[in-house]
Amino acid sequence: MNKLNPFRKKYSDSELQQFAFLRKIPYFKELSFSEMSRFLPAIHQRKYERDEVVFFRNDPSQALYILEKGEVTLNIDIRADFETIIKVNEGRAFGENSLLENSKRIYTAIVNTEEALLWVIPNYAILDIFQNNQKIRAKMMTALASYYNQTNQQLFTSYRNSYGFFNLGQMFE
Repeated sequence: MNKLNPFRKKYSDSELQQFAFLRKIPYFKELSFSEMSRFLPAIHQRKYERDEVVFFRNDPSQALYILEKGEVTLNIDIRADFETIIKVNEGRAFGENSLLENSKRIYTAIVNTEEALLWVIPNYAILDIFQNNQKIRAKMMTALASYYNQTNQQLFTSYRNSYGFFNLGQMFE
């Protein structure tokens, strides 16, 4: 017989919807509701308009962004122009290096639709949660390492397919 625990935290419909949305993001996928609930007070939503820059390359990594509505392009700057490296769609995160201390942005994020609605989780809040809960930190760092591993595999595949068009060795200098 399955007994209910009367002391177990009950979550509102709004919180359950937020958890369902966060679960779409690999960094939150393995977290329990209780663990995810630690992030809720820090999350705020922000609207951006077309061509608005969310952040520039080399800016301090001050927040993790989750795209609820719209599209954002991640771009590298080449001389005086930007080249889009990926389009981020709804239900995806970007600015993942904000999970690390003292990191800087490696690309520029620009809104590509009339409007974009982003969930913003400040870096200081993430690091505070990590400091007070090593289990959450371990789960999210494992997800980040997996993401970076997948990205490296894609980079090497792209390099092989381009027949060495660029000098990959510069990456390791």
